[in-house]
This record gives sequence, structure tokens and C-alpha cells, in this order.
Amino acid sequence: MKQKSWLPIYLALGLVWGCSFIFIKLGLEFLTPVGVAFGRCALGAMTLLLIAKIRGISLPTERRTWLILWIVSLLLNVFPGILFAFAEERVTTILAGIINACTPLSTLIFILFVFRSEKISRHQIFGLIIGGIGVLTVLGIWKGIGTNSAVGAIALLVAVTCYGLSFPIIKKYLMPLNLKAEALAASQVTAATVTLLPFYLIDGIAKAEYRTGPIFAMIALGVFGSGLAYIWTFQIVERAGSSVASSVTYLTPVVAVFVGWLFLGEHISWHEPVGGAIVLLGAATSQGRFNKKRTA
Repeated sequence: MKQKSWLPIYLALGLVWGCSFIFIKLGLEFLTPVGVAFGRCALGAMTLLLIAKIRGISLPTERRTWLILWIVSLLLNVFPGILFAFAEERVTTILAGIINACTPLSTLIFILFVFRSEKISRHQIFGLIIGGIGVLTVLGIWKGIGTNSAVGAIALLVAVTCYGLSFPIIKKYLMPLNLKAEALAASQVTAATVTLLPFYLIDGIAKAEYRTGPIFAMIALGVFGSGLAYIWTFQIVERAGSSVASSVTYLTPVVAVFVGWLFLGEHISWHEPVGGAIVLLGAATSQGRFNKKRTA
């Protein structure tokens, strides 16, 4: 399709996901990490269920499908939602945004070594090595990890690992069902919301101080970051292809770094953007973007 038909939502997706890290940081002013994870899932679920209702799309009915969706929700929403919020109590939004860019590399590792659904090629090995060097550079491994918490950095890496495991599961077990994207997304985020609800009731509110900024940040995080973003992703895949859709990963950390510096005054160490660029280079290499023989 014409460029103008997908470019606006592509830019919107990169902006929303890039800003999600500052939204999490603001949400932590009155919510615990569990509260942030539940809030974004609950708002996202309401948004997606409303869209599915308006479009007359039914949710899955088979128990096995719901079991798979629940597992995916744990890996894509529940665990990463808590871990990213937990980490951002200890690290900058800049570091969180850059580490998030490791998702394509994490996905590739599971595809190659766990699911073994692809043969390992030379450019994939090179990409993983380059990406690993990039992660170590981002963390500034030669000086510890700077002012960031080691526990926070580990939490980010575990969250990205969850992301990486979720995508092969979706491809292998959900895509063959040929269900509507809205139905899958709404069901998945709803399952995450139900899972998180009891934990939110136990320990969801950090302090009863509700300022306008953090409240609107959580609304934006839920409605856009955990709601409309899923639909936008499928629309980009449909209109421009999965290659273009996956490249939004390269835009997200750029937005995260700029927003963290501009609005939170976070310090940017030289090795963070340099390491981020190396991570993105590794991801692009592993995807064969520099391979002249690569087909569309």
C-alpha cells in the first residue's frame, strides 16, 4: 500500500512505545510495580474489548486456546509489566528503553536454540555476537554498571527474555488458528488483567496521592501502550509487511532516550547511546537486513 497509509501509525507506535518508559516512571509515583502492570493491562483490556465489541468480533471459546493465550499474557504482559516497573524504581528510563531494543535478539535466540524452527546462518551468529557486545557496552560493564542498579538491569534483561520467548509461541500455537488480531489481543490482555487482579488488591497502591500527570500517564500507557498499539502493529504488518513492522524496534529507544533526557533530566553516559546503536546493528544483522540476497 502507499507509504502514507501506514507511516502515521508506524510513527505513532514508535512514539507510544518509546514514551511508555516515562509513563511507567510517572505511574510509580502512586502505584507499586504490580499496580502499574495491572493498571496498564486493565485499561488496555477495556480498550481492546470495546473495539472488538464495536467491530462485532467474538473472543475465542476453546479452553486450549485460552490456556495458550494465558501463557502468552504471562510472558508478554504480566512478568515484563512488573519487571519493567520494578527496574525503573532503580534505573533510568533511558537504560530501560535501550535494553528493550534487545527484544529481537532475545526472540532469535529462542527461535534458533529452543524451538529450532530455523537453521542457524552466519549473519544470525554475527548478529547475536554484535548484540551481546552492545548490551555489555550499554551497561558499561568495564566500570560495573555506573549509577544504575545491578538488580534493576537484571530485571530488564529477564523481561526482555520473556518477550523473546512469547513471540515464537505466538507464531507456533496462535497464528495457525487464524483468529482475528483484535480477538487475540483482547483475550491476551484480559487474561493478564485477571491474573494480576488479586496481586493488585493485595499490594497495588504505593501511596494515596493522585496527581494529574501520573494519572494521565497511566491512562496513556494502558489505552495506547497496552491497547491500540497491538492493533497498530497488526495493521503495519498487513499494509507494509513484517520487516517494516519489526523495524519500529529501532525507533523506540531513540524516543526513550530523548524523552528521558528532556522531561526527566536523566544523564546520558556516552556508552549508553553507543551501546544502543551496537544493539540495533546486531538486531539488523541477525535479521539479514544487510544481506544483499535477502528476499522480501
